[in-house]
Amino acid sequence: MLSLTGFILFIGYIVISIITIVSTSHILRNRIAYGTELNMYLNIAAIFNGGIIFSTFFIFSILFYVSDNLSVILWKGSIITGFISLIINAIIYSFFKKYRKVQSFPFLYLAMMFGLLIGILILPGSIQYSIQISDPIPFFFGDPSVVNFYFDFFSGFIIIIFQITVILYLLYVSLKINFEYKNKTESLPLVINSIIYSLPSFMYILYILFSAPIYRELYITLIWITYFAVDIVLITKPELFFILPNKIYAVNIYHKSGILLYSYQFEKQTEFQDDSKIWGNVLIGLNYILSEFTDKEDKIELIKTKNSDILVLYENKGGYAVMISTNKKNAIVETLSQNFSEEFGKKYSEELNDIQDLNKIINISEFEGTKDLIERNFQLYL
Repeated sequence: MLSLTGFILFIGYIVISIITIVSTSHILRNRIAYGTELNMYLNIAAIFNGGIIFSTFFIFSILFYVSDNLSVILWKGSIITGFISLIINAIIYSFFKKYRKVQSFPFLYLAMMFGLLIGILILPGSIQYSIQISDPIPFFFGDPSVVNFYFDFFSGFIIIIFQITVILYLLYVSLKINFEYKNKTESLPLVINSIIYSLPSFMYILYILFSAPIYRELYITLIWITYFAVDIVLITKPELFFILPNKIYAVNIYHKSGILLYSYQFEKQTEFQDDSKIWGNVLIGLNYILSEFTDKEDKIELIKTKNSDILVLYENKGGYAVMISTNKKNAIVETLSQNFSEEFGKKYSEELNDIQDLNKIINISEFEGTKDLIERNFQLYL
């Protein structure tokens, strides 16, 4: 017998599937907006796994019936794919904290818990299925309240601990970033998203403890709302994947003679200080870099160190080079750097033209206004 709850859940499943497909297509079409291909693929994996694969396992296990065994397999599939979504989201959050670096803890712990879960779910009796219909009709599409799943102690315990661990980690990372990051407008959505993530997890824990279908239905409803909110953030604020994990350490402008015209240090970063010896070698080789003010194609445009990338932009007409130190080069840093370099050249065209002669005395005080240009072009990173 078809129920209103079952109908609403099925419609919700269709809607979230469509939203997921649209969001995935949008991210693929605008992949350059998400920092790196790794970020792009991780986000696609998270929303596609959650919005399509997990949701399919979940809905088909409670709304459709073929056999008890198949329903249990589908439910276990929803548990495993739900775990995978949480792990992917934890990895994405770790990249927000430190670019492209997965912390050994809690991920070794999460991997261990995931392995334990798989091992437990393989065991017969870890999940018990119950349907309150004496002779269920095959492909039954009806009232989910007559369908229930019961967890044994170990499977329930592992799932509860896993959910709590991931949610606490997401909250910790988002709050830490929000505390450290000056632009609260950019970091606040991450905190809100983490809080939203905690609500469905709480409902799932209640379902495990009390086996009341209402908590399960609230869980899937809240998780879909969460997926929708995440999709909105992914589409409207892709810059989060540039700004939060990315840092700019310094902007230096050198005349082709080797004289430093202007230097701007962003907030001190440990990673950049760790590269001080390598940075010194870079400066020693500066004359060679600046000697590349020619029309040859193979110019040095990127210097990689252990913890940073140094972009080098040459302006042959103005006779200067801009060096941008960042923890990782990406498209937005390149675009902002190019815009800044062009604005610098236009603003100081007369001063730069006057010092084309290498024998002429250079007054670097003439370039003090560069600070305003840097702060305007790189305001996302201040």
